[in-house]
Amino acid sequence: MFGWEFPPHIAGGLGTACYGIVKGLANNGVETIFVMPSASGDEDQSAARIINASDVPVESVSSSVDEFLDKVKFVRIGSNMIPYVDPDEFQEMVESEKRLQQENFSKHIGQKFRFSGRYGSNLMEEVARYAMVGGTIAMEHKDEFDVIHAHDWLTYLAGIAAKELTGKPLVVHVHATSYDRGTEDMIDSRVYSIEKRGMEAADRVITVSDLTRNIVINKYGIDPGKVVTVHNAVDFSGRDNVKVDRGIRDKVVTFLGRITFQKGPEYFIEAAAEVLKRTGNVHFVMAGSGDMMNRCIRHVARLGISDKFHFTGFLRGADVQKMFAMSDVYIMPSVSEPFGISPLEAMRTNVPSIISNQSGAAEVLKYAFKVDFWDVDAMADDIYALLNYPALAEFSAKQGYDEVNRLKWNMATAKMKKVYESVINK
Repeated sequence: MFGWEFPPHIAGGLGTACYGIVKGLANNGVETIFVMPSASGDEDQSAARIINASDVPVESVSSSVDEFLDKVKFVRIGSNMIPYVDPDEFQEMVESEKRLQQENFSKHIGQKFRFSGRYGSNLMEEVARYAMVGGTIAMEHKDEFDVIHAHDWLTYLAGIAAKELTGKPLVVHVHATSYDRGTEDMIDSRVYSIEKRGMEAADRVITVSDLTRNIVINKYGIDPGKVVTVHNAVDFSGRDNVKVDRGIRDKVVTFLGRITFQKGPEYFIEAAAEVLKRTGNVHFVMAGSGDMMNRCIRHVARLGISDKFHFTGFLRGADVQKMFAMSDVYIMPSVSEPFGISPLEAMRTNVPSIISNQSGAAEVLKYAFKVDFWDVDAMADDIYALLNYPALAEFSAKQGYDEVNRLKWNMATAKMKKVYESVINK
């Protein structure tokens, strides 16, 4: 299994999902070797053996570098490519880039790459190098596994390399797509290309919701027969109810997630302003970080609600649980959310939740309030109702708690095991 992050060092929901998946698979009798770019050594290895790609020297896993690169079929086109060149010039530039990559790979045979495992400016380079190391690891352990499972576009090239070099079946897991991260004119063509190649090379594609499955089929042209939906779950083991002293009498309404276009933070702010026109005993919290944070801070100031609005910055681990414990209402107003684990975590903490219809979680949560992300008035009405009608909030909290406790990773991973068995038998 190729992943990019794993608890306790995570930047988002992908690492949390990977942890729940390997634990659920272990309970279903599936052994996992989990490969990640940069392990810290303090990861929980009770359910999976973790291999740190930064500790693995790149070896000549084929008879020649040319053969390896041909199998991986990855040619990195430099960022200095000139648009509108004629076909002959373009072909020469591609061949030149290919020669450079062959030389670069040859120089690194026997050496280790030091991966950051982060989402920085050299991410594309790390993704390409991870494919090289992934091929090496797959060849070294080819007698120890039956299936290759690659999570999200960051690891698809590694998955393809492992499949080409070992002949083992590949399952790619789509947790999000380029169409979830921004509008159509904002899509990074390099990421889209890797996503499409990974899906095309896979024997099966697992999506986290039917919403994502439809995107994979319609936007990437993937055969519906090989795309399977397995909804996410949440691992609640070892979590005790957190008691906190809020220090304020106001009710608390929380947004927790990346402050990016995809998550709909400005719709949350607009709804907050509408609620504050009708009641004053409420405080709004935006927990997270992202490229829209400064813009959102200015938006709050323009609306004149800064005294009732708080930005916490990025939260992780115990601080996330404390935030939920402080909350009276949780809201996820995502513009496009492949699944969305955070409302499940909120409901597990007895917090009534409002989610957008444009989320995968809306497919499985009956007792969350659902609104369209753009319908600020409906969002404000639901917030106001949950804050001012205790019986409604109590009913929503109780039913929501019972509901999410039935969404177990053991059940989700039992479906994944059947996917594995189908590609092995094929």
